[in-house]
Amino acid sequence: MSVSGLCQICESRLAEEQCQNCGTLACSVHYKEAHGLCVDCVAQADPSRQSDDVDIHRL
Repeated sequence: MSVSGLCQICESRLAEEQCQNCGTLACSVHYKEAHGLCVDCVAQADPSRQSDDVDIHRL
């Protein structure tokens, strides 16, 4: 998928993907390709995963 703009989570990296659940544009750090979801949706789907152990503030 071709997207343009900044990641809507960190607002500093270029967005590369769009969450299949909520439509959020996300960079590679904040998008879980295996799930097709942004880290926020992964965390909501399974709160025990803690955003799939991704540090969402890492740049």
